[in-house]
Amino acid sequence: MKVLVVCTGNICRSPMAEAILRAMLKERGATGIEVSSAGTAAATGEPASEGGYLVGLERGLDLSSHCARPLTRELVAESDLILGMSEHHVSRARALGAGDKAHLLGEYAGRKREEAEVPDPFGGDLEDYRQTYEQLMELMPGVVDRMLNQGPGPGARGPG
Repeated sequence: MKVLVVCTGNICRSPMAEAILRAMLKERGATGIEVSSAGTAAATGEPASEGGYLVGLERGLDLSSHCARPLTRELVAESDLILGMSEHHVSRARALGAGDKAHLLGEYAGRKREEAEVPDPFGGDLEDYRQTYEQLMELMPGVVDRMLNQGPGPGARGPG
């Protein structure tokens, strides 16, 4: 299964979410799941934002090798499950052909739609990044449970 996490610049939320999801899947002994990220307005090759990088270090996540990449039709086609941080990200993925395999990350984790978006910390201070990290940590167990128990969701190709 290929999971793609999407935000705007692919330098704050999605790299943190990608690293958290990988760590939780590894903790659970899950195999055969590839996690990556992209951004709807990403500049190719940009590193993780300083705030994201520093909060990652504080929490034991290494974002030093992260390189931003734009969301493309090819990435969408290759992915079995696409998790967006906001409605805009889900809409953009669907416009590129994602259909029902694109979901709001928070909604996929079990939150109500009005509580499902993850705010962008870009331009904020370190505390904003810490809050984003904490929100992602609250959401990811629900994401992992659903992925492992139900599969990616309607429209996806399933594990493999």
